[in-house]
Amino acid sequence: MNKCFDQVATFQKLWTDSFANMAIWSQFSPGFRPSEEMRKMRGGMLKVLAEAWVEYMRTLNGALDLKRTARGGMNIEEPGLDKDKVNTLEALSGGTVNMHKIKGQVAVITGAAGGIGQALALDMARRGAAGIALVDFSDRVVQVAREINAEAGRQVAIAYRGDTTDPAFRQEVFADVTTKAGVPRICVPAAAIIKDALAVRIDKQTGRVVIYPMEDFRKVVEINMIAPIYWAIELVAAVAKDRASRGLKRWQPEEGLQGAVVFLGSIASMGNVGQISYSSTKAGLEGAASTLMAEAMYYGIRCSVIHPGFTDTPMVRALGEDFIRTKVLPQTQLKRLIKPEEIADAICFMVTNAAVSGELWADAGWRPAT
Repeated sequence: MNKCFDQVATFQKLWTDSFANMAIWSQFSPGFRPSEEMRKMRGGMLKVLAEAWVEYMRTLNGALDLKRTARGGMNIEEPGLDKDKVNTLEALSGGTVNMHKIKGQVAVITGAAGGIGQALALDMARRGAAGIALVDFSDRVVQVAREINAEAGRQVAIAYRGDTTDPAFRQEVFADVTTKAGVPRICVPAAAIIKDALAVRIDKQTGRVVIYPMEDFRKVVEINMIAPIYWAIELVAAVAKDRASRGLKRWQPEEGLQGAVVFLGSIASMGNVGQISYSSTKAGLEGAASTLMAEAMYYGIRCSVIHPGFTDTPMVRALGEDFIRTKVLPQTQLKRLIKPEEIADAICFMVTNAAVSGELWADAGWRPAT
């Protein structure tokens, strides 16, 4: 990196000298007409000046890129990452991996600004996690991280504001949290949206057939299914890279498990009227978890899915109190919404208990009306 900055200084001197040489033209009086040879000299000097400027900026940008990626204690501020993030945590995770406990682990949680994601982050902090990357599109994720750190009495949560469907943002989050806390071993990609409507309906006013908008379907698939799968894959890649750096290849049972992914499914994965896109994505996560686990166990990583029932989150509350009272609660044995903390506890159970695989239904005894 120092070499790169030396090059910047060289080009800066060339550029400055070029300006100094150009200053000689100011000595000519307005009526002085330089010869053709002098005009050519001036044109050549202008060309040198322009080329020097372009090369100077190219080299400077290269040096700054190196500086941004040289994370050894620097306070970096990059697009997509929260400027208020903590520079260092109290202790880096490392040594022997013990996936039977949350304590000492590094986790990445998307959709962490509220609902289940926020409850899970707080639960993991209380259980002694070494570092937690809180990822969300909402600015509120910053405040959530501050509240968790205040309660924990230590710097454990790091807020990252950005689009979970953006590959560059995802890679930056993993790189940054790895530097600050250690290799992530837990990933719970919980970010999701709903765009509910019937697949086909008749417009009562016009009598026309209306089909569910394809652009809405694509957006739900991108956020609810593709993005979570790639956040999980990113965790597998991080663990694989760490193992390769230590000369480790195929995982052996005596090593102990190396990581865990828990996808956030839904009871809607069985199908639900008005949720053609949402239900499709949640069902799709089942196949992804099964396939990814078959591959990721090469590195000692487990993958599973939890299917929450109607949980007291902003997404469910948006359905309206009347709908919840008349359509949801009568179909649950508990006759109440599930608490986000109950789902968070179940996720921690899935992470730490190696006997739990596949899918876990945390639906409060919900049964659809017949």
